[in-house]
Formats: sequence, structure tokens, C-alpha cells
Amino acid sequence: MNQLIYVLGAGVLAMLYAFWKTSWINAQDQGNDRMVKIGKHIADGAMAFLKAEYRVLAVFVIIVAGLLGGLAYYGEQTALNQDPNYITQPAWLISISFLVGALASGLAGFLGMRVATKANNRTTHAAQTGLAKALNVAFTGGSVMGLSVVGLGVLGVTGLFMIYQISGAFVVAEEIKYGALIQALTGFSLGASSIALFARVGGGIYTKAADVGADLVGKVEAGIPEDHPLNPATIADNVGDNVGDVAGMGADLFESYVGAIIGSMVLGWAVSEGNINFVLLPLFIAGAGIIVSIIGTFMVSVKEGGDPQKGLNIGEFGSSAIMVVAMYFLIDCVIGSTIFGNNYDALGIFFATLFGLGAGLSIGLITEHYTGTGTGPVKSVANQSITGAATNIIAGLGVGMQSTFLPMIIIAIAIVGAHSFAGLYGIAMAALGMLANTGIQLAVDAYGPISDNAGGIAEMAELPPEVRERTDKLDAVGNTTAAIGKGFAIGSAALTTLALFAAFSQVVEAGRKAANAEALSADTPIPWESVGLSINISEPIVMAALFIGAMLPFLFSSLAMGAVGRAAMSMIEEVRRQFRDIPELKAALEVMNKGDESSWSDEDKKTYEAGLDKAEHGKCVEISTQAAIKEMMLPGLLAIVSPVIIGLLMGPEGLGGLLAGVTVSGVAMAIFQSNAGGAWDNAKKMIEEGIEINGTEYGKGSDPHKAAVVGDTVGDPFKDTSGPSLNILIKLMSVVSLVAAPFLF
Repeated sequence: MNQLIYVLGAGVLAMLYAFWKTSWINAQDQGNDRMVKIGKHIADGAMAFLKAEYRVLAVFVIIVAGLLGGLAYYGEQTALNQDPNYITQPAWLISISFLVGALASGLAGFLGMRVATKANNRTTHAAQTGLAKALNVAFTGGSVMGLSVVGLGVLGVTGLFMIYQISGAFVVAEEIKYGALIQALTGFSLGASSIALFARVGGGIYTKAADVGADLVGKVEAGIPEDHPLNPATIADNVGDNVGDVAGMGADLFESYVGAIIGSMVLGWAVSEGNINFVLLPLFIAGAGIIVSIIGTFMVSVKEGGDPQKGLNIGEFGSSAIMVVAMYFLIDCVIGSTIFGNNYDALGIFFATLFGLGAGLSIGLITEHYTGTGTGPVKSVANQSITGAATNIIAGLGVGMQSTFLPMIIIAIAIVGAHSFAGLYGIAMAALGMLANTGIQLAVDAYGPISDNAGGIAEMAELPPEVRERTDKLDAVGNTTAAIGKGFAIGSAALTTLALFAAFSQVVEAGRKAANAEALSADTPIPWESVGLSINISEPIVMAALFIGAMLPFLFSSLAMGAVGRAAMSMIEEVRRQFRDIPELKAALEVMNKGDESSWSDEDKKTYEAGLDKAEHGKCVEISTQAAIKEMMLPGLLAIVSPVIIGLLMGPEGLGGLLAGVTVSGVAMAIFQSNAGGAWDNAKKMIEEGIEINGTEYGKGSDPHKAAVVGDTVGDPFKDTSGPSLNILIKLMSVVSLVAAPFLF
């Protein structure tokens, strides 16, 4: 118990670090008045969306918490009716855990997005000085998101665990019933997962509706540069980068992080037959990961004219190396010479975590190969843009499909390898090993949208070209880090889901053993399948559920992409209306179409200046907000309701088949969509920077560029809405199954 104080201390340290870096960001120069004004518009839009989203989610959270409490009460009363001597335990505390998990997830998104919207124009101003300073500001903003997520995760799980211990609520006959206590903690993971799904889907719909509208009407139809101040959708587009890739990604990895910790705790208690050290080990590793992530942030730097990607890689891979050493000593200290399961030991657990960490880094590198600027796959997409949008799209689809091969093989190797060294507990610890340095990983990822916003502000503030060149360099790296982050999140989702599935199996097995306790004590033969959870795909009920599970990622993606399409149509119509019906805006566009600014008359310049502040950005922000809030509900409910319905209709074996189908199909679909979208995006950026194809130089405004913009627009909902949301879908369904298992079976 006293040892957990150190874990809580690590969580407090993470929050102190986040507040310190927030203060540093606030102290940086925001730039000129126009930059301050643009930055305020983006910040106000982001917070307006978050408030609207959280108002809806607050109602959802209260309803679900009430249902969980009601189910717990019903279960206790049923047990008392069957056995008057039944000793009740406070199962309703799962509702408290759920509320705390939802609150922590929402708070992490709020803190991260608030500092990101402060860091964007400060990054733009720093880019006027040089690349190195701009990277420092952008990465510092991202590090606040990263450390807030791990800090709140560790404080939430560890704090609840200690409170439940001290309260005596789970004490029966002077003994703490840790199995029931840990089951109550699963509500924390459910709360985090619920917020994560809605944040990811809602944020994805918001950002892509604005992005598609801004690109198709602004860049393709009107022929104006990306993020131009005359485009009414640019503010909404920049707001979307924050709500989708900062708040959304933060909630996503927060959910993976706490899911891996709690899944490991559940399995640790089950496989060790009551050895509390196996329950505490995941908390110690998470605490150590915070310290290592903070160290990693100080390793990130770049010299003027250097490669930002290398600077970020040093921090990420350097912290991973330190984490390996830390995990070895922690596992050896906590587990020691204890033997469990099939002769597994501390060294086996350590090797299992290495499989997870190695898998995460490998998937990240593979993702970088398929989505990075200048790589072979991305070049192939850029080269095929010369013959039009159709071949660009075909090439991107091919790259995305091919990119699933190696990550799926790596995940398979990690599963088998981790299991061979430490059984089911090893798989859970592999997931935790992959997520141990989430703080630095998320910092690298959140740096991307800050850099993207910085470029947009540079364009809207009409700063010198070299400023936009620096921010574009940071943004191109940010696209790659975002793609790597999505690959990392998907890989961790696969292992976390398997750990949660194994925990679900253990809970069902424990329940069945308890139900058959009288027969077992009398040595009455019990069919093995009535005691454990057997998933036999030759059984029709399991096979049917397997097919339903494999279908759900497609249905979910359809709902998410359809929502983007409908929201984008409203955005496109609004942007066209403003270009058509606002005289000053229309006149300014006509001036731009005359050619280079050097050819403009004094009257042309006055006309152009008069149109700069006439775009009605607020209406575009409102359209995206309303569409996102409305459209996020159905995909979210699909993930929550499906396992409950299948569990009631098909039983635990059917639910197991559903989870198996949705996991395999969902992971492959998520990798495909995220990497295809990343490849399309960076292929467009390669052409914008200037690329030679078949001896001819192409750049912005060329036909290949227009084709690449169409491909990038198709890829936007792939990589920022449906793709990254799928990994939350599979985890949330597993968490719902784990939480509901005691009530359903």
C-alpha cells in the first residue's frame, strides 16, 4: 500500500510538468495583432465545440452511470433472494469508477486542447526566427497533452485502487476481496472508452467536414492557396485539427493506456491465484513510464537547418531504451522468484513486455515507410497523380492495403511470443509494454496539429514565404508522426483488446465456477465447457457471431464516413454561398484571379484588403459543430449496444465470437484506412513542394496537384475519422463485455 504512494507521486509529477510547460507556452510571444486575432478565433472555436460536445456527453455519462448502479443493485438483490446468507459487496462502485474515468478522459482532452490552441500562433511567431525554436514551441505544446494523459490515467486508477482499499468496502471476514475491487475498477476503463469514442468520432467528423469544404471549394474550385484568409472554412479547418488530432487522439490513447493497466490487473489477479504483486506491477510500470517520458521530452531538439524527424525520433527511441532497463528492474523487484501458471517467472514477464514495446516501435517504423514524405510508397502515389485523380486514388488504396501485411504479422508474433513467455498475463503486459512511454509518444503525435495550425496562421496572416516553408517542414513531419501515432494506437489496441478479452474470459470462468461451487465441492462431474469459456468456431452460434463481429467495422466506417460526407456537403454549400453572395469576398477573389500581386493596381489592392475580413468563419464553425454532435451518436451507440445484445441473445460464447471477429477485422481496416490517408496527404505535400515526374517539374496549381488534392480529400475521413475510431470501437466493445459480464452471465 505504501509503495503506491510513489506511483501517485509520479502522476502528480506529470501534472506539475504539464502545468509548468503550459506556463512556459503562455510566456512566449504570440506575434502581431493579426496573428493574435486568428489564434483567438481558433481557440474560441475549439472550446465552443468542446463545450457543446461535453454537454451532450454529460447526459450520456449520467444515464450510463445510473444503469450500471441499477444493474449492480439488481444483481445483489437477486443473489440475496437466492441465498439469504449471501455477503453483498458494493458493486455500485463501478458507477463511481465510470464517472471518474469519463471525467479524467474529458479533462485530459480539455487540458491538451487548451494549450495546443495557445501554442499554434506562438509556433508561427517562433518560425519567423528559425526552425529550431518553432519545433521547441510546438513539441512543448504537445508534451502537455502527453503528460496530462498519463498523469490523469495513473492518478485515476491508482487513486481509486487505494481509496477502495482504505474504505473497507471490499473487506469480507477481515480479508480484502481484490477480485471484486478490481472488477469495480473496470468501470474507470469503460468511462474512458466511452468518452474516447465520442471524442474521436465527433472530432473526426468536425475536422474533415471543414477540411473537405476548405479544400474542394477553396483550392480546387476557387484556386486559392490552402489556409488562405479569403476561405471561410479555414478557421473551422484549423479548429478541427485540434478537436480531432489533439483532444481525439488524447482520449484515444488515454483509453488504451488505462485499458492496458486495468486489463493487466484483472489477469494478474486471476493467473497468480491471489498474489497482489501481479496486480500492483502494472501500476509500478505506468509510474516509471511517466518519469521516462519526462526524461524523453528533454532529449528532443534540432539544430537550425536540421531534420525535425530525427530530433523527435531521438526522444521517442531514447526513452524506449531507458524504459526497457526500468521495466527489467521493476519486474525483478516486484515479482522476484515467484513462479506462476505454467512455470512462468519474472524474466518471462520481462520478455513479454519487450515483445509489446518492440511491436509498437516496429509498427511505427512501418507506418513511417508507408506514409512518410519522400518514401517509395508515397512517391508512387504522387507519380500516379500525373494521369488524374482516379489513378491517384487507386495508388493510395493499393498502398493502404499493402501496409496491413507487416503490422498484422508483427502483432501476431507479439501475441504468440508474449504468451509463450508469460501466458495470458504476458499478452496483457505486452500491451502495457507498448504503452509504457505513452507520454512521449503522445507528445510527438500532438506536435503535428500544432504545426499544422501554425502553417495555417502563417498563411492567413500573410507572413513572408520562408515562415510558411518552415511551418510546412514541421507539418510534413507532423503528418508522419500523426500517422505513426495512429499506427501505434492501432497496434496497442490489438494487444489491449486481447488482454481485455482474456480478462472477460476469466470473469466468466470465475462466475461459472462460483455458480457450480456446490457441485464441485461434492466432486460431481461438471462438463468442462460449463466451467470455462470455450470459443469453438465450429459451433454455429460462435461462427454466426464471428461473422457479425467482422461486419461491424465496415458498418461503423460507413456511418462515420457518411457523416463526414453529409457534413462536408453542408460546409461546401456554405463556402460557395459566401463566395457568391458576399460582394467584398467575391471581388477579392476576382482580383486574385488576375495573377501575381505585382500586376495588381492600387484599386485592386484596396479591393483585396477589403475582402480579407469579410469571410464569415463563425458560420462554418457552427456547421461543423452541429454536424459532429448530431452524427457522432449512432456510431457510438453501435459500439456500446452491440456486445450487450449479442451477450443476451447468444451467451458468453457468442459474445466471444463477436469480439474475435470485430478485433481481427477492425485492426486490419484501421491500418488500411489510416495509412492510405497518410500516403495521400503526403503525396499532395510532395507535389506542393515541387516534384519531378518523367522529366517534368510539377508544383502547386498543376494538374497532378489538383488530382492529389482530390486523393487527399478522399483520404481525410479515412485517416482522421473512421480509421482511428476503429481501434476505439474494438477496445470499447471488449471493455463493455468485461464490465457487463457479471451482470449478463
